[in-house]
Amino acid sequence: MTDIAAITAAAERLKSHARRTPLLESPFLNELAGRRVLVKPECLQHTGSFKFRGAWSALSALDPEVRAKGVLAYSSGNHAQGIAYAAARHGVPSVIVMPEDAPALKLANTRALGAEVVTYDRVGGESREAIGQALSKERGLTLIKPYDEPMVIAGQGTTGLEIAEQAAELGVTTGDVLVCCGGGGLTAGVALALEAHAPQMRARPVEPVGFDDTKRSLIAGEILSNDRPSGSICDAIVTPAPGLLTFPIQQRLCGPGIAVTDNDALRAMAQAFLRLKIVAEPGGAVALAAALYHTDDIQGDAVVAVVSGGNVDPAQFSKALATLE
Repeated sequence: MTDIAAITAAAERLKSHARRTPLLESPFLNELAGRRVLVKPECLQHTGSFKFRGAWSALSALDPEVRAKGVLAYSSGNHAQGIAYAAARHGVPSVIVMPEDAPALKLANTRALGAEVVTYDRVGGESREAIGQALSKERGLTLIKPYDEPMVIAGQGTTGLEIAEQAAELGVTTGDVLVCCGGGGLTAGVALALEAHAPQMRARPVEPVGFDDTKRSLIAGEILSNDRPSGSICDAIVTPAPGLLTFPIQQRLCGPGIAVTDNDALRAMAQAFLRLKIVAEPGGAVALAAALYHTDDIQGDAVVAVVSGGNVDPAQFSKALATLE
């Protein structure tokens, strides 16, 4: 299991490779939410999402001889780009298994970063895990899972280390840290970092309505799955179920989950652009949506919201901006 020592070690390996993203604040967002809202814009990270942290952490931890044979990942887009870029910077090949209905921008970016992309039909029931395992065995590639991988969780946890330090500098040492949640790698990593360095702050997973498997699993006390494999514009965080490694961490450390609508996400994207001048994708905006539009679910005078990614197609971003009209 990942622990704070692994996160601290990942932070050392990420030095001079990952960007230290700021905490942003806008008086307009504070007024809208009725409390201070501090936004961690991981959309400004390499490849446009926090996923680069976990990708670099995992690749840099591999034995050099193993790494040289190449790596494999499966992803709807952000983990794909993170792995592709980290692999290219390490000078090793990468193969990424992606759903054929993934956003065109993410498919194109992953290929442009040097990865070989293998697509599959998730709606038709094809298993990315089965395809990935077969390719890994056939080509001798090392599989790096998108969230259920200790070194990936450790890399994502470096986001939490930065939040703890930056929030304290701004006078915030208590409150909720809202995290966009798919399989739970970022949520679990942030929760572990907060436990060690900001124990009065708690991570809370935020998901799309209808795909809130983590929220429901936390209530039930056991891992529950989503009924459908797709159907939300928040593609980056639509996963079948919480991870086997991530869920126990969430269960021990996280507060209750929050579910937001796709329209909430679009409105949050528009506000992020208007007030903070950052571009968020739908799945990357759900934590900010919870901070702005689910204020009754949050306690305290301040809240931190992680904008986890900004890889959005222009057409989808136009729909978000239209909510301002």
